[in-house]
Amino acid sequence: MRRSLSRLLGSLLGLTVLIGAASPSWAYPFWAQQNYANPREATGKIVCANCHLAKKATRVEVPQAVFPDTVFKAVVEIPYDTGVQQVSGDGSATGLNVGAVVMLPDGFTLAPQERLSDELKEETAGIYYTQYSDDQPNILLVGPLPGDQHQEIVFPVLSPDPAQDSSIHFGKYQLHVGGNRGRGQVYPTGEKTNNTLYTASVAGTVAAITPGDGGATVVAITGTDGVTVEETIPAGPSIIASVGDAVAAGTPLTNDPNVGGFGQMDAEVVLQNPVRIYGLLAFFAAIAVAQIMLVLKKRQVEKVQAAEGIV
Repeated sequence: MRRSLSRLLGSLLGLTVLIGAASPSWAYPFWAQQNYANPREATGKIVCANCHLAKKATRVEVPQAVFPDTVFKAVVEIPYDTGVQQVSGDGSATGLNVGAVVMLPDGFTLAPQERLSDELKEETAGIYYTQYSDDQPNILLVGPLPGDQHQEIVFPVLSPDPAQDSSIHFGKYQLHVGGNRGRGQVYPTGEKTNNTLYTASVAGTVAAITPGDGGATVVAITGTDGVTVEETIPAGPSIIASVGDAVAAGTPLTNDPNVGGFGQMDAEVVLQNPVRIYGLLAFFAAIAVAQIMLVLKKRQVEKVQAAEGIV
C-alpha cells in the first residue's frame, strides 16, 4: 500500500489497451489493483464493494455459446437516474461516473483491435480497457467514465482455442461482473470519503458547530463525562445537527449524500466445439431425410393399395 504512486500509475499505463480516444481508466481501479492480488474474494464478493457500500443493480449480456478463437461482446449495464448528482472531492455537486470489472474465464482475453468489426469499433470508441495485472489478462477494468454516456459498457472478448492451448477445454465457463456508479464511501485505508454519512462518535450534547479548514465543518460534542470531542466533517455532506442537540453515539450528524452504488452478478458462456454443431446439423438433416422418405413410402403404398382396390 505504500509503494510509490508514480511507479504504480506508470505500470498501469503500460497495461492499458486503447480502443478509441478517452481519458485513461487508471484513475480509480488502481485502488483495487494496489491492495488486492485478486478482485474476487473467497466469499465471491468483488472487492469494489469494500469501498462502494451501497448496493445497486448491475446486469450483463453475453452469448449463450461461442466458438473457439471468436470475438464476442460482453455488455455490462449500469443503470441509474441520470438526473441525480454526486458529491465531488471538493464538496461540489457533479455528475456520476461509472466503471466496471469483468473477470473472464482463464484463456479468454480482450480482443485485439484488428479483430474487431466496424460495429464493435464504434461501440467501444472512447473506452480504455486495463488488465488487472500482468499475469491476469482475463480480468479487465474500465472506468471512470461519464455515466450519462456509458450506462452500457461493451467489452470485446476473444475466446480461446483448445487446439492451441491444451489447458483449455470445451464446456461451460463462468464470468464474474461488477458495475459501479458514483464515488466510494471508504478509502482502502479505512478512512471515510466525503461521500458518506457522518455520525457522532460519543453520546452527549452538541456544544458548537464551527467552520474548519478546506471547507470542512467541526462539530464539538460534550460528552456525559464532560470531555469535548470534535468531529471534523469534510465539505460535501449537509449538517443536520444543531447546537444544543442531545445525541447518542452513532446519531447522524449529516445527511447521506451518496446516490451511487456497486452491484455484481455472474454469467455463463459455453465454449462450443464446432464439430458438435456439425454433427448435430447432420443428425437433423438425417432425421429430415428419413421423415421425407417415410412420407414418400407411405404415398407409394397408398397408390398400390388404390390400384389393387384395397381400401
